[in-house]
Amino acid sequence: MKRSEVNAALLWAIELLNKNNIRLPEFAYWTMDEWKANREKIGSIKKTMQGWDITDYGTGKFEEIGCVLFTVRNGVQDDPGVGVPYCEKYLLFKEGQRLPKHYHVYKTEDIIVRAGGEMAIRLFNTDAGGRETGAQIQIFRDGIPYTYQAGEEFTVSTGNSVTLTPHMAHIFGTKAGTGDLICGEVSKVNDDNTDNYFMENTARFSEIEEDEPILHPLCNEYGKVL
Repeated sequence: MKRSEVNAALLWAIELLNKNNIRLPEFAYWTMDEWKANREKIGSIKKTMQGWDITDYGTGKFEEIGCVLFTVRNGVQDDPGVGVPYCEKYLLFKEGQRLPKHYHVYKTEDIIVRAGGEMAIRLFNTDAGGRETGAQIQIFRDGIPYTYQAGEEFTVSTGNSVTLTPHMAHIFGTKAGTGDLICGEVSKVNDDNTDNYFMENTARFSEIEEDEPILHPLCNEYGKVL
């Protein structure tokens, strides 16, 4: 992605959140000068990768496979002294965007529709080797059990959620015709470097082409730009 695309996505995300009366922690809005001025105070933020995360998953098709994320709070799996023992995120989708098919081995997560349109989601069980089993999906949605066929699409509306467990592959994004979408994630500690297993030809983070100055740094580039 180009830095100009990243910056445009940041401005869009902040505007969408503001329209829905959602405010992020103050560091979400820091300029690069403010980040540098607070360099000695952000050790936990850097280690837990709190902050902005914008990616097209290496596809070059951000309008189709992509997302703007913000990690509000997080910890480190093997170091309980850093951060907190859970994670909270926002995931923001333009209409037409989705995440690529993937699963986690460690993390259990609730995906919650916070505002905007409806979320369309499909689920698939995988075995220990990451192969789809074709088995029915048995899940909880806000504590209520549901059963779906593998790959069956269903929707989740504002205020509702779905619980995704380890080895449950998932694809989700906006339901066509319902508009931009704000989702939340509440989960066990999140490690985007080790606990994402993609089942499409994608990469977790995008390479950034620098064509204009950084508006806000991304969580995977703190070590490079600060």
